[in-house]
Amino acid sequence: MINEAYKAMLGGKSVIRELSEYATARGAEIGYENVFDYSLGNPSVPCPQDYTDAVIDLYKTAEPVALHGYSPSLGIPSVRKAIADSLNRRFGMDYTADYIFPTTGAAGALAHALRVVTKPGDEVITFAPYFPEYQPYVNGTGAHLTVVPADTENFQINFDAFEKALNPGTAAVLINTPNNPSGAVYSAETLTRLAEVLNAKQTEYGHDIFLIADEIVFDGGEQPYPSKFYDNTLSCYSYSKSLSLPGERIGYVAVNPRATDAKLIVPMCGQISRGTGHNCPSSTAQLAVAKVVDETSDLSVYETNMNLLYDALTRLGFDVVRPGGTFYIFPKALEEDANAFCMKAKDYDLILVPSDSFGVPGYFRMAYCIDTEKVERSIAALEKFVHEVYGR
Repeated sequence: MINEAYKAMLGGKSVIRELSEYATARGAEIGYENVFDYSLGNPSVPCPQDYTDAVIDLYKTAEPVALHGYSPSLGIPSVRKAIADSLNRRFGMDYTADYIFPTTGAAGALAHALRVVTKPGDEVITFAPYFPEYQPYVNGTGAHLTVVPADTENFQINFDAFEKALNPGTAAVLINTPNNPSGAVYSAETLTRLAEVLNAKQTEYGHDIFLIADEIVFDGGEQPYPSKFYDNTLSCYSYSKSLSLPGERIGYVAVNPRATDAKLIVPMCGQISRGTGHNCPSSTAQLAVAKVVDETSDLSVYETNMNLLYDALTRLGFDVVRPGGTFYIFPKALEEDANAFCMKAKDYDLILVPSDSFGVPGYFRMAYCIDTEKVERSIAALEKFVHEVYGR
């Protein structure tokens, strides 16, 4: 008999994927260049040439049996060291290779981090707006996810609601900064207060509360690093966006060396892999990333696109918080029903993602990782949509 839980999940298909598939089908009808597809956060700039060169060099010069053989279960030691050294340079941390666990992207990192610090029945708290896949990620561990309502003024943390949600069953808090879908970056003030609250609650409850930071950091010089603020932090990262490598599925968990039982956590991740079938990311991807660990793709196009959209949206009367990172923007819809708003936008070949699945009704997400020329043309469609449907 098949598993009924996973069978039931078939009825909950991702709205983002559904809209992306619609955009592809619509593009077959009218030309994809005429569909303003803001649905899927798939990087639109190439990876650094140095990464490609590193892969080619590995395939040309590395000993094939060694290159294509099994990597150690905790990841390749030289790669773990390269990641630790890079984090130390960029964020003033003191990682060593012992605190780095390479994973198959951010999803693999979260799968391990959640299992390390929770047991079935525990509670994990996150903050709206949040990435919808957090629900199956947490449910898969046997823990349950509690969502704190959003602070829609600036998409920082609603601390009043957060402190009410905390309870002795809270084992972990899951944050996403810069945030998908809002693009907001948690400020140093927010992270300082978050650490103060968690430290106080650890003392009150008599047990650890871990902070799991799902990070989409592009520039370490501009965005506060959660592990600098709170000792019991596990940082989960993917090179999907910074290096434009989503298909390579390469990321890591970085354990704050001051966390409780920090020396045990990476070995525990290795044991978790045995039960989940994770078994390390590609050796080639690990070794190539280590060669370019301090680089990023040319991400300037995302800032250009953000500025174009932010200016157009504010000019048209949308309530929108200016993003601080990633390639997402999260305006308030022009009617309470975000699904209805986005359905109407489809008539103008604008593919926008309604906000309900992100835990905040009445908003919509635009993933602006598309060509700037297309963003510019989409603004005319947006203006026409807003004028004809909403009289603005």
